[in-house]
Amino acid sequence: MTETTIKRLVQQIHAADGELVLATAGGGTNAVAWLLGAPGASRTVLEIIVPYSRAAFDDFLGRPAAQYASAQAGQWLAGCALARAQTLSDKQVIGVSCTAAIATDRPKKGTHRAHITLWTHQAVISHHLVLHKGGRTRAGEEETVSRVLLNSIAQAYGIAAQLPIAWQDGDRVTSTTYNIAAPLTQLYDRQIDWMGVYDTGRVRTDGISPQLLLSGSFNPLHAGHLALAQAASDFIGQPIAFELPMINADKPAVPQAEASRRLAQFAGRYPVYISNAPTFAEKTQLYGATTFVVGFDTAARILMPRFYNNSERDMTAALTQLSAQGGRFLVAGRIDQHGDYRAAETLIVPEPLQPLFIPLPNFRVDLSSTQLRRRP
Repeated sequence: MTETTIKRLVQQIHAADGELVLATAGGGTNAVAWLLGAPGASRTVLEIIVPYSRAAFDDFLGRPAAQYASAQAGQWLAGCALARAQTLSDKQVIGVSCTAAIATDRPKKGTHRAHITLWTHQAVISHHLVLHKGGRTRAGEEETVSRVLLNSIAQAYGIAAQLPIAWQDGDRVTSTTYNIAAPLTQLYDRQIDWMGVYDTGRVRTDGISPQLLLSGSFNPLHAGHLALAQAASDFIGQPIAFELPMINADKPAVPQAEASRRLAQFAGRYPVYISNAPTFAEKTQLYGATTFVVGFDTAARILMPRFYNNSERDMTAALTQLSAQGGRFLVAGRIDQHGDYRAAETLIVPEPLQPLFIPLPNFRVDLSSTQLRRRP
């Protein structure tokens, strides 16, 4: 009966609309076998990754985790799985993770636990299990974790059926949900001006604002953006966040579904903000004292009077106000449309505005999103 129940639920998952990348470490291996052992797995499973060693775990995340069997590590893992899924499919995708510390061949000092997270474009849902220590064998703990994992995937696909779980006294289960879709809709309805999605999936619509921000369309996010972010963070000595403006001063508005897709590129790795502020002067009003990281081409556009009612006086006034609110620009060199490299130090800035523009030294990456989109 048990095997039949599992097989039936897996078949429903494979029949549902959507694909996933699953990253698991320390537990959930039965669920992997169940998913792959049933016909139709290729309709659902894009990839299953088992970053079991610390080196493999860190490599998949792009950074070390403070604790590997933790809620934060599980959320990072699911976010990276979602970002990976987007590179493999243009369908509806989910990033799934399971990181666990369960019974092994030696006594564990800490709790026996598992953290299961599902990261979608709509929400981040995490389940945190603490298992009665000594109440089950390793196989029994693995069975419990795998059942919760499979049930969680089914829920994400809107499937009502669930596997029964033999809970024990001393087991604890808590869940957290971070809703991404609702505040994004509020932003597009102009009910709020900005929102931030942190690397764990937590959403903020007020309060803490970024001190160092790299704003762009990120279509797609690429190695050049990440190298620039790291160089800027190292130079300024502050952690960096990214920003996706849904309205840009000289580009079409980003549709909401596309904004969701671009936001997911940062899942599990970087905080990312999205706003309806098209200009940096307006961004400073939203975020307060912020250093904006920009390429040479963007810095040159910031200094174009055409974005300020074709008035150099209005441009100077707007940028002076930006400075008074604590805003400034860190400028990186960039290849222009003619293929010539424009060093940040060569940017022509009116004398009153020169303190606003800080060159980023020794940085050059000749790569652009436009070039990547043009590749076959």
